[in-house]
Amino acid sequence: MSRTRGQGDWNPETYARFRGLRLRPARDLLMQVGSLPAGEIVDLGCGDGAAAGSLRMRYPKHRLVGVDGSPAMLAAARGYAELVEADIATWRPSAPVALIFSNAALHWLPDHATLLPRLAGMLRPGGVLAVQMPRQYMAPSHRFLRDIAAAMFPDRFDFTGFQPPVAAAAAYWQMLAPLGEVIAWETDYVQHLAPAVDMHPVQAFTRSTAMRPFVEKLTAPEAAAFAQAYDQALDAAYPRLADGSCLMSFARVFFTLRV
Repeated sequence: MSRTRGQGDWNPETYARFRGLRLRPARDLLMQVGSLPAGEIVDLGCGDGAAAGSLRMRYPKHRLVGVDGSPAMLAAARGYAELVEADIATWRPSAPVALIFSNAALHWLPDHATLLPRLAGMLRPGGVLAVQMPRQYMAPSHRFLRDIAAAMFPDRFDFTGFQPPVAAAAAYWQMLAPLGEVIAWETDYVQHLAPAVDMHPVQAFTRSTAMRPFVEKLTAPEAAAFAQAYDQALDAAYPRLADGSCLMSFARVFFTLRV
């Protein structure tokens, strides 16, 4: 969840409103990691430290290091032996590590065919690279953001030839299999989103993540008009239940590589 260059900082409070929904995939990923050699565990793109407790509980004898590019998120993070502010695209450990654990962060970075083997090269023998990323880009929750932005503000948004930044699980298996033992899978989570004040529940969920890069390019009045159009589209794709809540399917891709 580390910010990328050119983006404003993250808002830990907004992100944490859906902590339970965002933590479940991290725990599902962690359950597939297995035994580790000696060495540090790195939570790459650690954000506000949502996964720290689970990592410490599973591997209490390993030193836990959190790495993220957001000062605000790091200021909220707890439970790490060390916190490192760094661009996760270029970060390198001082010595090989036992586990690089990355939950919902690497989808912000391009060229996974280069990035993932580079990360694998930072592991000790028997070490593990464990990654979870959203694969929601063609779902209405994310597609509407692109479609509405391009229609309302064509001078700032052009998604001609758009390619999702996250591939299918099978593609990552093929990419990483030459490097070690790979497990790859996908899960479609059915999320029950509580009613939100003055917006659709799906917008409340995406405001701190997928919606951020769009709003950052708009003035306040433009952002308000954009949010209103997004809400109207969401009402058609994700009908609200009687109490104002809704159901939202959310696809995620997972893989572990043991070198």
